[in-house]
Amino acid sequence: MYKRLSGAALVLAMLSAVPAMAEESVASRFKLQLGGYIKLDYAHNSNAVGPISPGAPGGGIPPIAAGASSKDESVFTAKQSRLWLKVSGPEFNGAKTGALVEMDFYGFGALSNEFANLRMRHAYGTLDWANTQVLFGQYWDVFGGGCADTVDFRLGGTTGNPASPRVPQVRVTHRVDLSADNGVRMVIAAQNPTEDAAAPGSNSMSKTGGYGSAVNGAGLVSFTSKALGVSPGYMGLGNSPLTVTLFGEISNEKLTPQNEVTPWGYGVYGLVPLMASKDGKSRAMTLTLEAQAYMAAGIDVQGATAMSLVGATKQDARPARGYGIFGQLKFYPTQELGVNAGYGRRESLDVDKAKATSAAVLALSNAPYGPERYNELMYVNVSYDLNPAIRVATELERMHTGYAATHGQNNTVRVAAYYFF
Repeated sequence: MYKRLSGAALVLAMLSAVPAMAEESVASRFKLQLGGYIKLDYAHNSNAVGPISPGAPGGGIPPIAAGASSKDESVFTAKQSRLWLKVSGPEFNGAKTGALVEMDFYGFGALSNEFANLRMRHAYGTLDWANTQVLFGQYWDVFGGGCADTVDFRLGGTTGNPASPRVPQVRVTHRVDLSADNGVRMVIAAQNPTEDAAAPGSNSMSKTGGYGSAVNGAGLVSFTSKALGVSPGYMGLGNSPLTVTLFGEISNEKLTPQNEVTPWGYGVYGLVPLMASKDGKSRAMTLTLEAQAYMAAGIDVQGATAMSLVGATKQDARPARGYGIFGQLKFYPTQELGVNAGYGRRESLDVDKAKATSAAVLALSNAPYGPERYNELMYVNVSYDLNPAIRVATELERMHTGYAATHGQNNTVRVAAYYFF
């Protein structure tokens, strides 16, 4: 009898403790922030390329044979939606520490909307002193200063804006304040080579059958000034001052025991507040000009060049050269309404050499329609913020690709809805 009463008392004691246990909250050791956005895209294409424009390597529009019917399509997707987690950690030797992880749903094999896979976009840690930052992890490639502010997820990545790749790296950023309104920012980084694709066997310069790329070196110098005030930057999510940035990178790859190639690139980017914010915060009656130009060789996976190599054999192959230009205007007549128009173009400089390139070397580039001469994009979009969380936008795009023997074109009408959180 005593044992039964003791057992019942033990059970009652455990049950009475459950509410208290449930009230205890689970907390991280550090301060965490969760954010991101939901995005629904609708696109009507005159050439069936899917919900977003073709990406690098390659990235040209498929040609339609003469006399063939149009391959137009209408598609929805929500795979650009993303999540990020930001961490504020403890100090180290006078530096504030932090980290960020960001994901979207364009992971490998995510062909179906119903089976979209998570993809790591950014994953990095930082140590921030007063004027110096050390970053380690995966972050934007240093090469490239701007991006086309398109509703299209590609952001003009193969038409003069090769800023889309996110690569594992270690970078050091140092800021020098010249005055209260002027400053210089310097970045130096060691990066996983962007000419080396993330997926084994991809059509890139790493597909050599036993040799590979060296870690690339990249850097930039950026001058900023508030002499002209500030005006909206990317997506209108913040205001930026007058900015002039010089950037570049260089790497090396061994193709054969006797032949090494050196991919390289350099360029300049600028942002000019033509009509500045009245109070430094409002977007109403602001106008921003952005422009960029670069030269590059052998950086096809990044989208800076259309091809990786030209040459009859691997023994005499050389990086394929090209250049890119880009410009856009952003006008906000009111705080809520934004109008953006731009043009970008990637031009190949080795088309004649590419025509004489052997099939074995051509296979190292993603060129299913033959050597590319140019790839250009024209776009105009309008966005409206219904409130701080909800944005609607529409866009018209015309993308045209000229190949050595043919051409491809796609006209897109795009409508999107965002919910920022």
